[in-house]
Amino acid sequence: MNRICKVALILCACFVSVTWGQQPAGTCSNNWTEFHRPNMRRWNPCEKVLGVNNVGNLSLKWSFATASGVYSSPAVANGVVYVGSEDRYLYALNARTGVKLWSYFTVFELFSSPAVANGVVYFGSWDRNLYALNASTGALLWRYNTGEVSSSPAVANGVVYVGGIDGNVYALNAKTGARLWRFHTRNDVFSSPAVANGVVYVGSDDGNVYALNAKTGAKLWSYATGGSMDSSPAVANGVVYVGSEDLNVYALNARTGAKLWSYYTGFRVTSCPAVTNGVVYVGSDDGNVYAFGLK
Repeated sequence: MNRICKVALILCACFVSVTWGQQPAGTCSNNWTEFHRPNMRRWNPCEKVLGVNNVGNLSLKWSFATASGVYSSPAVANGVVYVGSEDRYLYALNARTGVKLWSYFTVFELFSSPAVANGVVYFGSWDRNLYALNASTGALLWRYNTGEVSSSPAVANGVVYVGGIDGNVYALNAKTGARLWRFHTRNDVFSSPAVANGVVYVGSDDGNVYALNAKTGAKLWSYATGGSMDSSPAVANGVVYVGSEDLNVYALNARTGAKLWSYYTGFRVTSCPAVTNGVVYVGSDDGNVYAFGLK
């Protein structure tokens, strides 16, 4: 499969893995600054309006036309929607009206999903750069040259983590873009990092899931599957959930990397698991969505 097709396939299924952490404990916010919240759960606990009794009444509020496909998943912060497009632009849109506030052009397509933290938007481009823009104006703050970036950045404790098609996982200072460390895998890193308890979890097309020290980049453990690891990990209560192109979904001990269980779906799993209320949800290229829970 050529790289562009592979990127499109992976990113349709799965853009992740960043920490929530942008609002003080005990407060509630309508912001959705990143794709996931703690434990990689894809829902906002502050959402109290939509439910089974009224979701059937949803209607279109607005749409915004870009010049090409949109694989990037939006981030929402302070009344602004941030999203990238294959037309090479990152867009900032008024969340209420859909009116364009600003856009930023890169040289190649944008597949990476943005993350917003402390007034800064972070995203990767296929032009081999990770960008940091002022969230209000779209002004460039810094950019760092990597391999092509389809991975979506994770922002935690003043550090931006992202994977590159050059086979590296990068940790960059969120304010300056200075590289703190780099960890090299043996193949492309389409997977988006998940950061939990001082550890960065990420998959590589070399077939491994890696656990790296978030401060130093030192490898804590790796687990070898039988196929490429384009799925992005979800971390919940000491367990790492991730899919593999060896047709399995895995649950690994987050501390040791030991396999706790696996499930054979019969086709590759590039989808990213979501964990909530004691259930793990994940899709497979066999055409099924699976839910795993306790009996």
